[in-house]
Amino acid sequence: MLSNIRIVLVETSHPGNIGAVARAMKTMRLSDLRLVRPKLYPNAEATARASGADDLLARARVHGDLAEALGDCRLVVGASARLRSVEWPQLDPRSSAGKLLPEAAQGSVAVVFGRENSGLTNEELSLCNYLVHIPSNPDYSSLNLAMAVQVVAYELNMADLSAGGRLCPEILPEAAPPELMAGFYRHLEQAMVDIGFSDPSRSERLLLRLRRLFARARPDRDELNILRGILSACQGRKSMRTE
Repeated sequence: MLSNIRIVLVETSHPGNIGAVARAMKTMRLSDLRLVRPKLYPNAEATARASGADDLLARARVHGDLAEALGDCRLVVGASARLRSVEWPQLDPRSSAGKLLPEAAQGSVAVVFGRENSGLTNEELSLCNYLVHIPSNPDYSSLNLAMAVQVVAYELNMADLSAGGRLCPEILPEAAPPELMAGFYRHLEQAMVDIGFSDPSRSERLLLRLRRLFARARPDRDELNILRGILSACQGRKSMRTE
């Protein structure tokens, strides 16, 4: 199951952090590393900090955007060091492992870590089903990127060891992949403008709430096609009324 869990790093600034993350992953039997627009990679510092996890760096795939990196992932958990103005379904690392592992028995899943200084944007967050937050000292909550990955990877490893490598017997529903959800969100935003429901200059918080709703609902491909059909029909009727 651990082979289906990918760790995704978004716009990592320091190449040494990439190497340190590879080391943290390998100690916990994770092997799928994805990089989204890293600032400096490949780089000798990354190799040096990997300390023997060079094979993970050699296999790491670099992507142009987060949706591409998530590809066909059936469940995505985004890591966040802070609470958001729009509340998102939130887990601690142990609970997130409990969500990810059964899904990983049936396909690819991902844990996404954002930039060292600013984390994930709201748009990137909208591609995640849950948020994982590492409880820490409120007076000193400074965890670097590799430390955060190590904590999450440890819980995944422990959950897998506890399960004894057994596959989950329950067949879980397959949600639409992140790339399809991203297209749906773009369509939803445009449809709300076309029918006069929202002003794009003032609707960011509304869109975040709607994305949170659909992230929680996890529609499948067919359900997403139905929703997009409804949006298209609404857009068409609006066009007919204005002609």
